[in-house]
Amino acid sequence: MTTTAPRLGPSPVRLLLAATVFLGTLLGALLTAASPAAAHAALTGSNPKDGAVVATAPTEVTLTFSEQIAMGNDSIRVLEPSGKRADKAKIRDMSTGGKVGYGVDLLPGLPDGTYTVAWQAVSADSHPVSGAFTFSIGAPSQTEVALPDDEAGGGLVGLLYDIARYAAYAGFVLLAGGAAFVLLCWQRAASVRPVQRLVAYGWVTLTASTLAMLLLRTPYTGSGKLADAFDLSGLRDVLETKTGAALVSRLLLLGAAALFIAVLFGAYARREDAAEKKDLTFGLAMGGTVVAAGVAATWALSEHASTGIQPTVAMPVDVLHLLAVAGWLGGLATLLTALYRAPSIEPSAVHRFSCVAFICVVTLTVTGLYQSWRQVGSWSALTGTSYGQLLLAKVALVVVMVGVAWVSRRWTAQLAEAKQAEQSVRTEEAETEQAEAEPAAVTVPDDSATTAGGQGEGADPERAAQLARQQAAVATAAKKKARDADPVRSGLRRSVLAEAAVAVALLAVTTVLTSTEPGRTEEEAARITGSSAQGADAPAPGPAEITLPFDTGGQNGKGTVRLTLGPASPGANEMHLYLTDPAGKPMEVPEVKVSFTLVAKQIGPLPIRPDRLPAGHWSAAAVQIPMPGEWQVQVTVRTSDIDQATIDKNVKIG
Repeated sequence: MTTTAPRLGPSPVRLLLAATVFLGTLLGALLTAASPAAAHAALTGSNPKDGAVVATAPTEVTLTFSEQIAMGNDSIRVLEPSGKRADKAKIRDMSTGGKVGYGVDLLPGLPDGTYTVAWQAVSADSHPVSGAFTFSIGAPSQTEVALPDDEAGGGLVGLLYDIARYAAYAGFVLLAGGAAFVLLCWQRAASVRPVQRLVAYGWVTLTASTLAMLLLRTPYTGSGKLADAFDLSGLRDVLETKTGAALVSRLLLLGAAALFIAVLFGAYARREDAAEKKDLTFGLAMGGTVVAAGVAATWALSEHASTGIQPTVAMPVDVLHLLAVAGWLGGLATLLTALYRAPSIEPSAVHRFSCVAFICVVTLTVTGLYQSWRQVGSWSALTGTSYGQLLLAKVALVVVMVGVAWVSRRWTAQLAEAKQAEQSVRTEEAETEQAEAEPAAVTVPDDSATTAGGQGEGADPERAAQLARQQAAVATAAKKKARDADPVRSGLRRSVLAEAAVAVALLAVTTVLTSTEPGRTEEEAARITGSSAQGADAPAPGPAEITLPFDTGGQNGKGTVRLTLGPASPGANEMHLYLTDPAGKPMEVPEVKVSFTLVAKQIGPLPIRPDRLPAGHWSAAAVQIPMPGEWQVQVTVRTSDIDQATIDKNVKIG
């Protein structure tokens, strides 16, 4: 009993494209929901600092970043407690040496209160970043400004942009990998219609997605409104950026790629002279390599490879990595299409692709190790960051795919053996028939007017054409049935289909990696800002309580203050004070004052005037603590017009 391979739908090319885009979008959505949005340039410092309380209004606000960014005049906004703009809306580049900094001047005569600083920029690797923090002049106050909940590059525009990115990678893989398969592995495929469609679909997908990214770039890095995609002034600004120039360059190179495809499936497919075809193969291979490398360079020049350490080495390595991905995965998609849609494929073509795939895997391994070291940097980042975890998932998928490819290689060897055995049998049969055949005279009647199909000169030509089409359809069906019944070919088709399924997941994870913050950058930003992933998971602190005995020196001047502060964390807290005399009974006093000082950061004192409640109880409902630390609490108790005492004690907040 023979084994029949599972049938694919009417168009495996469309299924591959749809699966790649869908799975990549799904993985991107899940990763976005499961972890903080990627921030490829981190805010490492500011003046005033986040949560700081300054005595007088500063003349400017400055921000420091971990890497180069692009900013416009509206990229930093300082808002008063009422929501009114407090800055002059003119960004100053204050970068010096290796330090990246930007500042904005503030308006004179600013009132006391809590101010909000909101910023948005574009990282050197083309991804938008944003953030916000507050500081106070004089003392903290209520503010009508709500900090933004959405990260830059999110929403509907972010989703559409991500889909376009996934589609661009899929289109490049099909275009470059399919063309390489034709030239290096199976030149006869240049005249096979399903292979032509596959490469053409890759070109269309890459071109359409690049145009979409160019139009969506304005809202993606700015307002987030889809209508701004057709803002011509915004498009002009995009064209002046590094990413805009890369996208335009890609479109120009795709014009050259269209000419390449026309020659490959036109003049090259019709060329029959072996010498001329060999020369044309060499020319197309060289030209195609240059165009494919140029398209790959548009990613390398505008994304992760162009930033960080060793960019002059990282960019050509990234180009090699992308070309190897396209050669392996794109060739695999072409082989799958040929196995399911082409009438036949030579075992030698499958064997040559196996060799090409091996070279691509070796290239991926070498370039991938370098990229991993460059982007991760440490073992802790490999397991403790989103980028490192995704990289481990990618490595696991590559290992699985190599294992399946080994099975395919075994099927390829069996297919070649079966082909050789079949040719040997046919040769022996032909020799036997020739030896046994006897020459016979053939007499042709003078009035012969019939054809091989039994049709006379008066036969209906339409009927003859219809019969010819029917005979061709029957022959094709019989050939396809015999092909599908071949257990070796069926096994190869199943293993290649499994490879393609893993390849779709691998391409999706690779695409998500390009939009995820590198582990080295994430750890460096955490070190600079003093934050860590473990700190984010720490339990929230509970209410703090301290007891302060006091003696004002006057009559009935001795007592004890019990102060509680909850939740004892940065932000709004509720404070209660309970005053008791030496006998433990509630003690009434004319006035109580409290202040908080963070000595290590030279913040404060922040004065608090609690409200009097019955029975020696005082409270303040909105005590604003700007940042965590060891705060000094000073309590002043006045028991008469001239008798008062100030006591202090440290309390841990945050």
